[in-house]
Formats: sequence, C-alpha cells, structure tokens
Amino acid sequence: MTAMDTVVLTTMRVVCGKEELAEKLQVVGRGVSTRTSVQILAGIYLRAAAGRLHLSATDMEISVRDSLEAQVEEEGAIVVPGRLLVDIVRLLPPGDVTLEHRADEGVMRMACGSASYQLNTYGPEDFPRLPEIEPETAFTVERDAFLDTIARVGRSASRDESRPVLTGILVRFESDKLVMAATDSYRLSVKETALSGGPGRELEAIVPARALQELGRIGQAAESETIEVGVQENQIVFGVDGVWLTARRIDGQFPNYKQLLPDQFEAEVQLPREELLDVVRRTGLLAQRKSPLRLRFEEGELTVSAQTQDVGEARESLPVAYSGEPMEIGFNADFLRDGLESVTDETARLKLISPLRPGLVHGESDDFLYLIMPIRLAG
Repeated sequence: MTAMDTVVLTTMRVVCGKEELAEKLQVVGRGVSTRTSVQILAGIYLRAAAGRLHLSATDMEISVRDSLEAQVEEEGAIVVPGRLLVDIVRLLPPGDVTLEHRADEGVMRMACGSASYQLNTYGPEDFPRLPEIEPETAFTVERDAFLDTIARVGRSASRDESRPVLTGILVRFESDKLVMAATDSYRLSVKETALSGGPGRELEAIVPARALQELGRIGQAAESETIEVGVQENQIVFGVDGVWLTARRIDGQFPNYKQLLPDQFEAEVQLPREELLDVVRRTGLLAQRKSPLRLRFEEGELTVSAQTQDVGEARESLPVAYSGEPMEIGFNADFLRDGLESVTDETARLKLISPLRPGLVHGESDDFLYLIMPIRLAG
C-alpha cells in the first residue's frame, strides 16, 4: 500500500454501484471524527484513480481506508461531510451512483436514478496525510484468534481520558503467542492466545481500545482468515479484506499486570457459569446508584443479593461446592457480569482471599484471567 496522494486535482467524475458504495462508506465512516471543531476531520476523503474509488476517514487517533471498483471517467479527489454522505448513500434507490466534482465549484453532485443531491466539499489538500504500510514490518495473524482476544479483554479498558495509558490495550506479540491486557484500575483482563503463525519476534504496543474494538467490528464481516499487522514507530496498522485501520500508539508505561495478580488465594469455588451469569444479570438490576452486588459463600451454597434504597432488593441462591468459613464480598454488578461473559467455558472459577482483596475469575484454564476489585460492604 502506498501513501495517500493529497495532490489537489481539478475535477472528478466516477460511477459505482450503490450497494457496494454504501457498504464501504459504512466501514470507513467509523473513522470520521464526531468531537472536533476541525471541519476536515468530519469528512470522508474520496479519490478516484486507476479504476477505483478510494475512501478514507480519520479523527487523528484512528483512520480507516477502503476502496471499490468504479468507472473512473475523470480522476480527482475531494472531501465530503462524512456522516451525511454515509446516510444519503445508504438511503439511495438501487442502481449506479454518479459522483461529480468540478474544480471551480465547491460542491459535489451525486445522482442515482431520479435522486440527485449536491453537497458542499472541503479541499483535499487539507486532509491529513495518512501513514504508509512498511512491508518489512508487516506480518499476519489468525483473524478469529485475534478478534476473540480483543473481545474478551477490551471491556476492561478505561474510558477516562485523564489517564491515556489506561484507555489502551497492551498488545504483545511473542514468537508463538499473543498477549493482551487491559485495566481501568478497578478490574484487569489478561488473555494469552496461542498462534500458529506470528511475527517471529517480540513486539509490543499500547493500542487505543477504541481502535481494536473498531477492528473487531470490521473483522467480523471479513472473509479473510488472517489480519495483517504493521508496527511503526508511533503507529500500528491493521489490514483485513482490503480495509486498513491505522491507530496512533499510546505513549507511556502500561502497569505491570503480573505484579497485580495475587500469588495465593484462600478459597477457590467452581461455579456453573451460565447459571451464575443469569443470577448476576437478574439481581444486578437492583444494584443501582453504585450499590454493590453481594456474594455470600456458606457451606454448599452461594447467595447473591442486591439492595438499593427506595428501589428494592433481590436475593437468589444456588448450590456450590464451597466449604470453609462463611465469606461475604461485594462487587460492582456490571464488572462481575462482564467477567463472567468473557469466560467461554461451562465452569467459571472464582478465587478469593478476603472481602477486602481482589477476586480472580477465569475458566477451566488460565489463558484468560479477570481480576476484579471488591466494594467494601457496610456493616
């Protein structure tokens, strides 16, 4: 892939199929900025050249690029308001779409059947130059394994932009495995995934969680069995089925997650994951206004309860193989639900130390670990 040409071209006229254009715009539109005062970042860059229409969007944190075959009658480039373009094309009648721009006009004309539209445009010379793929740094990984790892770890990334490092996911490629970790200081997810093919060397980057989650959405609809990865000094680039997503690497030191994992636990309980998850979902409805979800372990029984003043209370019990002194611990209901949903085995293991120390959730193996901080219970 070569760098995007941002030379100002005088005219553009291109014809392409509506359905494919709508599909490609829907993907690229994920990169359009919705929170900036810089107008150009709210646009989608269109470049017609050599029988293809190239589409690009960026919010300066991530960028998304794709292209489609088209009948290019005049080569050129323009930038069009992104969200509006996505919505209009999606609702056009079936047929071919003609896009036309003239240099002496600040508009793009769009026609499909009896429908015609005219949209104001921005100058392509102002659109940010997007990074190239450097072939010598690129390698491929298994798509399903990579996307599954993102899905199981991504929920733990922080949304608090005052600590940028925690809004990212640590991604480490080793010779035969992939490791991802994410934490928002209240919980920690770590997933190790074996790879049949990898970079052949160790690579590490902190990648914005949003970028990986967007890659997950794009990759789910892809037909390719692999994802291309290119790591550069301050960027990481992912490619799947002709779609390229670029993310700016986050600077900083990711927490040493291995030091956060306790060495020993006082109790370990094997739990039926689906049954417990259903109980947590139901009782969690009554854990409002930051009220904790209470888990009380007694001989052979787990009682899950929640109470919110002026709302109500819930209590459910299920048999478990627990023996020892009774223990009651409180967790954020949403966080506990996220951890159980991220376990894919029939049995979930919950390891505990005390009501004031974090608990560890994992499946029948240790390839996925979910550490969750407790909530101090009143009384």
